[in-house]
Amino acid sequence: MAYDEKVAERVRKALAGRKGIAEKKMFGGVAFLVHGNMAVGVHGAELIVRLEPNDAAKALKEPGARIFDMTGRPMKGWLFVGAAGQRDEATFAAWVARAVGHAASLPKK
Repeated sequence: MAYDEKVAERVRKALAGRKGIAEKKMFGGVAFLVHGNMAVGVHGAELIVRLEPNDAAKALKEPGARIFDMTGRPMKGWLFVGAAGQRDEATFAAWVARAVGHAASLPKK
């Protein structure tokens, strides 16, 4: 599946000026890593966000959030965020910031 370049560009904008960010093709889309740890990605028109597992479980109640499951084996702490969670730049940037915050808390690779 191709990824939505407009969504990827919104992620790039939200990450502008942050240090330690790398962009890599993953999951049939594009991923953004913080010091080697994936934080956020784009698959189709959805965001992929990586959060601390307890935070991810709570975040499932938020608009547009659903379990990240591409293979029948959901990954703990990973979510897809659809259009309802990307409705405005503040909400979009908040998802990106949460994911970056979690990835930055992990040991560097």
